[in-house]
Amino acid sequence: NAEYMGKVSVFFTFFCFAILTMFRNQYDTDCITWSPQGRLFQVEYAMEAVKQGSAAVGLRSKTHAILCTLKRSSSELADFQSKVFKVDDHMGTAIAGLTADARVLSKYMRTECLNHRFVYESPLQVGRLVAQIGDKSQAKTQRSSKRPYGVGLLIAGYDRTGPHLYETCPSGNYFEYKAQAIGARAQSAKTYLERHFAEFDDCSLDELVKHGLRALQGTTQTDTELTVKNVAVGVVGLNENFHIVEGDSIKPHIEALQGETAETRDVPAAEAAPMDTS
Repeated sequence: NAEYMGKVSVFFTFFCFAILTMFRNQYDTDCITWSPQGRLFQVEYAMEAVKQGSAAVGLRSKTHAILCTLKRSSSELADFQSKVFKVDDHMGTAIAGLTADARVLSKYMRTECLNHRFVYESPLQVGRLVAQIGDKSQAKTQRSSKRPYGVGLLIAGYDRTGPHLYETCPSGNYFEYKAQAIGARAQSAKTYLERHFAEFDDCSLDELVKHGLRALQGTTQTDTELTVKNVAVGVVGLNENFHIVEGDSIKPHIEALQGETAETRDVPAAEAAPMDTS
């Protein structure tokens, strides 16, 4: 009898351990349950998905706003996946996170821009559309049957008030920036942008693209370099509709960046002073 009770005790212990392991967080089963610490775990998981996505860098001057993106390939046999999308003639977006969710939001943005043009015969202001995206994202955090969008957006546009750059979050927050980076290892790009953002206002378009690529290069792994295959740049500005620069069109900027990197590596070290043997 004692042996039987011992086996039951061991079985019950392992059963409890399995249950606790399976349900170790009872507050992340939906997006409306607050933890005792005041956290919404599903929203945090969505924001973590943005941090795991490929990097995107945005910056603006007085006349232009640009988006620099790092494209990823799932394997050597696959093509690189685009991370920048055109929304309207005066606006585009770069993404970090789940591409499927980004396509849903991009389609919504295009529809809103088309509706506004049809009704008012003028382009939709960038800030107004970003506010709508924030409302749409926040609504996904209010229903237990929904989940937050697992994607962050950098939205660049040009309207009658000038160039704009916005970031949207899965939580529904949105912010306007002079320069910003999102995605994996974005902190390296942010450090570069914080050091040079005072120069951006007076930069020409070519100089702005160079700054964007330098910041983007800081997000790459040590064995990865920027190439014409894995880089795409979205450009919009004064008298210039939004368009995507990639492939052979971005090649001069990539070659210039590679030349700067090679020069930095080839700086000769100072010759060592001769040892005094006297």
